[in-house]
Amino acid sequence: MTMEMKELESAVEGILFAAGEPVDIKRMCMALDVDREALEKVLQGLSDYYAYERRGIRLIRMEDSWQLCSAPDYADVIRKAFEIRKPAKLSQPALEVLTIIAYYQPTTKAYVEQVRGVDSAYTVGLLQERGLIEECGRLQVPGRPILYRTTQKFLRSFHLSSLEELPEIPGLESEGQLRLGEDGTVVDPAAKAETAQTPEA
Repeated sequence: MTMEMKELESAVEGILFAAGEPVDIKRMCMALDVDREALEKVLQGLSDYYAYERRGIRLIRMEDSWQLCSAPDYADVIRKAFEIRKPAKLSQPALEVLTIIAYYQPTTKAYVEQVRGVDSAYTVGLLQERGLIEECGRLQVPGRPILYRTTQKFLRSFHLSSLEELPEIPGLESEGQLRLGEDGTVVDPAAKAETAQTPEA
């Protein structure tokens, strides 16, 4: 039994190393002919081992996928070894757009622009180039605007396992929070409520 477990751990390491990107747990289950519960136990065990032993690699979970990556502690020496420039930090406008998409996804560029009050086409394009957001269909309204959502790279960049780990923003679920209407425009619930309370003539 111990030998089988060791072989399974080695096989998992081989798959993740060869992939070089997130691998869906269902795909690994099929390849290894093992049930999800058993595989998750192996993956979590390896993840804990790498972290506890302070190894140079880490095994991280992103929703239903897992990926081998380098340990953040050694980012500087890794960049030096490969002469990789430190990635540019996101600007304040980029962080604003990314936050709106992260919390309201899937959503449109028009929604982002109405919330921010400024044109956001360039910033949306920049976030796509960085691989932090991606297109995920179109809103079924006239013009069929593109819908955007965050990517697995977004989760990895912000050290999140899933979107459920996003910190709560005060007032996000309040009645006064803007929402995307069926026609693709921003709905102000407060104005809607005021209209609803206006007596008929």
